[in-house]
Amino acid sequence: MHNPKPEVIEVKDFAVTIYIRRIYLFPGIILLLQTKKIIMKLHHVMFAAVTSVLLFSCVSSKKFKTAQAQYGQLQVQYTSLQGDLANCNNVNADLNRKNTALENDKTSLNNRITDLNRQIDYLKENNTSALRQLQDMSVISSSQAESIKKSMENIGAKDTYIQTLQQQMAHKDSINMALVMNLKGAIGNLSDQDINIKVDKGVVYIDISDKLLFRSGKYEVTQQAKTVLGKVAQVLKNQPDIEFMVEGHTDNVPYRNGVLLDNWDLSVKRATAVVRILQNQYGMEPAKMAAAGRGEYRPVTDNTTAENRPINRRTRIVILPQLDQFFKLLEPKGM
Repeated sequence: MHNPKPEVIEVKDFAVTIYIRRIYLFPGIILLLQTKKIIMKLHHVMFAAVTSVLLFSCVSSKKFKTAQAQYGQLQVQYTSLQGDLANCNNVNADLNRKNTALENDKTSLNNRITDLNRQIDYLKENNTSALRQLQDMSVISSSQAESIKKSMENIGAKDTYIQTLQQQMAHKDSINMALVMNLKGAIGNLSDQDINIKVDKGVVYIDISDKLLFRSGKYEVTQQAKTVLGKVAQVLKNQPDIEFMVEGHTDNVPYRNGVLLDNWDLSVKRATAVVRILQNQYGMEPAKMAAAGRGEYRPVTDNTTAENRPINRRTRIVILPQLDQFFKLLEPKGM
């Protein structure tokens, strides 16, 4: 049997060249195998292409989301900066308004000062003119005009004196306040119910409760009170010009003890007991101290209740004003 010459057929599909030999022996099987190989190669090519597209798509999506998040953050920062800028502009505008108002006030004050200076100059001119007119008038003599002039000068001197007196009083008030602060600092954290330090009308008062100083109906100073008196003495000794008086005060309950007669005696005994401790134990100069008993007759509150009576039972140290210095101020030289 004659075998025909195999025929070569070229098949091109998807950039793949396939040569199929057509033979008469098992032609279907050969063709099937070749076709399967073609399909497998096509699958590989398509898988690679699809994978590349998907990978590129994933990378682009991530970058887009990252950029989108950054854009959101920048948008928030931009909005915040716009708010800060608006606040700064508002503050700047407010400061500008205040500065303008201050400048206006300054201008107004300068104008007022200029006005007052003009008025002063005008009054001085009128005063001089009035003196000249008085001298020229026949009703008064030159000596009388000179007397009027001196009276006017004395008025100015008295104004200066009043200002000096006010300055001295302010200085005394500042010294008193410093003394109060030093006393409070030395005494520490004792409550106002036990010891109270105050300034009233230029006078410093130190009130020490009966409960802290003495036992009921007694006039012997307790050990705790001696410590407190020592701290007070230390501050007062730093002011050598200070003079003070120790006052004893009681409530209105009658004193019932055979040793003393009444509340007068009790208040005096308590005052002298405090003075002796300040002198003997803490070296206070006796010439700078005085002791007095007020009895029940200078209460700080009424004695009608059991709550009020302990408030009235107290010992008071009064820093005496220096009256000699005050009177010297009242007698300035040349007046």
